[in-house]
Amino acid sequence: MRRSGIYPGTFDPITNGHLDLIRRWRSVFDRVVVAVARNPQKGPLYPAKERLAMAREAVGDDPGIEVVLFDELLIDVARRHGCTAILRGLRAVRTSSTSCRSR
Repeated sequence: MRRSGIYPGTFDPITNGHLDLIRRWRSVFDRVVVAVARNPQKGPLYPAKERLAMAREAVGDDPGIEVVLFDELLIDVARRHGCTAILRGLRAVRTSSTSCRSR
């Protein structure tokens, strides 16, 4: 059974951090679907089709990575593409050093 995960985001634009996560997940999953969200409410810098093209170019020709555009519920896209996991990254949050000290 093939393991497939979906990585949703606006990717406005796709960054090296996004690509790092995609490559890491590709080593865990047989297939990674990079789902570029239209989401005009976020006021993206680039139009959806341009973000899709940039993402496709950035991930290269790995047959285990598929880049798609979506504007519906994520669960519907995941099901349509046979994905069993939703992949997300976390941004590092830095706190001040004083908040971590015990008094």
